[in-house]
Amino acid sequence: MKAVYEGGEGEITEKKSRFIATVRPVSSEEAAAAFIAEMRKKYWDARHNCYAFVIGDNQELSRCSDDGEPAQTAGRPMLDVLLREGLHNTAVVVTRYFGGTLLGTGGLVRAYQRSVQEGLANSVIMEKRPGKKLTIQTDYTGLGKIQYVLAKQEITAMATDYTDNVQLHVMVPADREQALLAELTEATGGSARYTWGKEVEFAVIGKEIKIFEKRC
Repeated sequence: MKAVYEGGEGEITEKKSRFIATVRPVSSEEAAAAFIAEMRKKYWDARHNCYAFVIGDNQELSRCSDDGEPAQTAGRPMLDVLLREGLHNTAVVVTRYFGGTLLGTGGLVRAYQRSVQEGLANSVIMEKRPGKKLTIQTDYTGLGKIQYVLAKQEITAMATDYTDNVQLHVMVPADREQALLAELTEATGGSARYTWGKEVEFAVIGKEIKIFEKRC
């Protein structure tokens, strides 16, 4: 599931009109409404504060508003960008300061969509996946074999503890748990020991793994 981890802001200018896009992660319609109200207060002197948001694991709740622009030239095009990007739990407000020149229907659609794209480009987007934390305990002889398998599977260790033995803590995507375990067991001749954690959702942000409690 793709979502905004950290919101951002983007701005474009079209025929002297300023379009400022502010992107924010939201978890409910109430949170989206509070964000929209916040932007309207911040940009109280702007001609328009158009918005769009999409909420839910299946994008089941979506809303948008042209806020005085001609129908279907702002809110819906903004929402289309969020849906096309496959985003969930995301809201965007585009503030327009009118520059004195009319843009026409097509010009408005393009400007609002470009603004949203600019805002998203300056946000941190994550892709959450179900998975489990796996702790692997091995002796130093088996460490290199385990590291080879993890690198092959493109699984990064979250932490490694070096004592009399070695413990590697990794996050394993749910759809790769059994295959990884089989390959590790074969590589180490069954000498390593494994402890699985509870199922969670996780995302890789840069080189860091962020863990989220799995919702029921």
